Amino acid sequence: QVQLVESGGGLVQSGGSLTLSCVASGFTLENYAMGWFRQMSGKERDPITCLSSHDNEVYYRDSVKGRFSSSRDNAKNTVYLQLNDLKPEDTGVYYCAQIRTPDYYCSGFKRGIFVEPEHWGQGTQVTVSS
Repeated sequence: QVQLVESGGGLVQSGGSLTLSCVASGFTLENYAMGWFRQMSGKERDPITCLSSHDNEVYYRDSVKGRFSSSRDNAKNTVYLQLNDLKPEDTGVYYCAQIRTPDYYCSGFKRGIFVEPEHWGQGTQVTVSS
């Protein structure tokens, strides 16, 4: 059974940093591309990063590029999202998700095509005050 558990969210001032973690179980992490998604109040869940499997390339939305950094530790079955220089508009619930096969290299993300993942964690709330 696939499970994803996000943690690390919280309240931070504008310009601050947070590190989010996503512990995965029920599948072999290295065999899947993994995405981080953000849901702002009243809006759809939006993909913001994608880590491809095997070659570990990482892709970012323009809105977070240069401020956020994603990585994975396959031995720990964990995916990370480092959030730096946070802004009030970064406020939202952050989720990680397993990207559906056979998209191992974030092709959908790079083309701006959103395919709803099959499994979601509970998310972790990030609130940035001005």
